[in-house]
Amino acid sequence: MAAQALAAVVAIAVLAQSAAAAAPPPAKGPVTYVFGDSMSDVGNNNYFPLSLAKSNYPWYGIDYPNGVATGRFTNGRTIGDYMADKFGVPSPPPFLSLSMVDDDVLGGVNFASGGAGILNETGVYFVQYFSFDQQISCFEMVKKAMIAKIGKEAAEVAVNAALFQIGLGSNDYINNFLQPFMADGQTYTHDTFIRLLITTLDRQLKRLYGLGARKVVFNSLPPLGCIPSQRVHSGNGKCLDHVNGYAVEFNAAAKKLLDGMNAKLPGARMALADCYSVVMELIVHPEKHGFTTAHTSCCNVDTTVGGLCLPNSRPCSDRKAFVFWDAYHTSDAANRVIADLLWDAMPSAGSGGAATTPLAASPAPSPSRAP
Repeated sequence: MAAQALAAVVAIAVLAQSAAAAAPPPAKGPVTYVFGDSMSDVGNNNYFPLSLAKSNYPWYGIDYPNGVATGRFTNGRTIGDYMADKFGVPSPPPFLSLSMVDDDVLGGVNFASGGAGILNETGVYFVQYFSFDQQISCFEMVKKAMIAKIGKEAAEVAVNAALFQIGLGSNDYINNFLQPFMADGQTYTHDTFIRLLITTLDRQLKRLYGLGARKVVFNSLPPLGCIPSQRVHSGNGKCLDHVNGYAVEFNAAAKKLLDGMNAKLPGARMALADCYSVVMELIVHPEKHGFTTAHTSCCNVDTTVGGLCLPNSRPCSDRKAFVFWDAYHTSDAANRVIADLLWDAMPSAGSGGAATTPLAASPAPSPSRAP
């Protein structure tokens, strides 16, 4: 049922974009606004001189066209890049690369920033980055620029028709709640921490709705206990079941929040994309998808404090064989497969046809045991 809900949201966005006569000429797929963390960042953090969350150096980008390190936290493309390819549209550019007076503000924009979380205190030790609240403020700037160019009514129609993709929450655990030196992990139990996250997310999504967002896809948390930076804490290299349990609990709470918004907010079509099950599939059955290794990173930077693939790292010889590129992020090859699996979950949207299935509730995945 989660796949049907996701298909409905994306298909509605595709059809609405085509019907937005007063908006800019429609592309094959919907205009897309991306909000998120380092899994979605396509170069925003490059523009922050003091940011400690950057990947604009080798070995990042080694498998990107021309081998360029763009600021994407992987060896090639992000999941969002591959999804944009499937829609037949360019991957939305980083917000900080745009001028608010250019026509580019009428297309999709990527606001994602490495280190970001739902909470403003998440990521503070990265010094410079866009929190989710700041990303929403950046979108507000884009909308004002749109109004200046095409008028208030046309801008509202265009934004209502757009697809909002949001991938946040992992850093609120990995770089906040699970870190002993961060106050939130000492102040809250997990139950009270989830309530804080959901209360904050509720306010943020309502703010986006007030700015015109109607079609929203929120990515569920992946099995965080299975990423290399967490496995090293297990002592035996296995997944941390309790951390996976946290992710499952958050996903269930986020699903309930989105369902509630669909019921209360006129025109809202918000769905939870089941990234948990998709990523767990690669971890439990890597060989089915062409991988040999899903428990360690290609860059061999799995440490108790995590690790990025620094220039002095020694990447694996076969980068397509690894699910994880560094201690936190999936590889280009994995991102392609993840995009394929998410795309297959919404066949009607992928073909450009109308999705007739209404948004429906779906159970949160149970914590799967993995090697």
